[in-house]
Amino acid sequence: MSDQPRNAETPVPDAFQGIRIAPSILSADFGRLGAQVAEVMDAGARVIHFDVMDGQFVPPITIGPLVLAGIADQVHEAGGVVDVHLMIENPDRQFEDFAKAGADSIIFHEEATPHAHRCCHAIRELGCLAGVAINPGTPVEAVSGLEGMVDEILVMTVNPGWGGQPFIETSPDKVRRMRSLAGEDVLIEVDGGIGTRTAGTMAESGATLMVAGSAIFGSADPARAYEEIHAAATGS
Repeated sequence: MSDQPRNAETPVPDAFQGIRIAPSILSADFGRLGAQVAEVMDAGARVIHFDVMDGQFVPPITIGPLVLAGIADQVHEAGGVVDVHLMIENPDRQFEDFAKAGADSIIFHEEATPHAHRCCHAIRELGCLAGVAINPGTPVEAVSGLEGMVDEILVMTVNPGWGGQPFIETSPDKVRRMRSLAGEDVLIEVDGGIGTRTAGTMAESGATLMVAGSAIFGSADPARAYEEIHAAATGS
């Protein structure tokens, strides 16, 4: 995390550039979390996705700043970044704690606050990329008032709350509409049901950052799973 405020002219870190697969540690083995993070980063991952749930915005409760602080240095020393996804009510109360713990980007849900513009400004003031997520039932136009304030937009391709859900098949069209609305300078991220079958389609639709959890850490060989999904997304 940078200690300098961000603005529209601040370059996006290299780790976010190009087509990226972001392993979600929500599906990792927390008994050997450091080893699993190292495994996927050794395979080429540069964005580690960090899902936070509060038991209110979504039913499950997951992890917080203390766990983030435990892996942030490891990720940064390997040349990576941590992408924090807050599936929580009152997200603005938590921005500073996650920034201090090592977040490089902080994403909040448009549905969780009436103050999206203010939230983006607050995140940028902490030196992080500002991201906004929308649920499958939320139209792309919900973020149209954030031009110049948002660095990444996360289009949920499942309903938030649990890993391993099936991909919503109308998602590629929604991502295409979001790319058209947001322009080329905003990172478009997708989360849910991403694997070898869907990664290429989402890249063709305009997504550049694809979160994969159970498809990677639910595999017997997470590094190989990461490589196969990355190859499917990039056509390599």
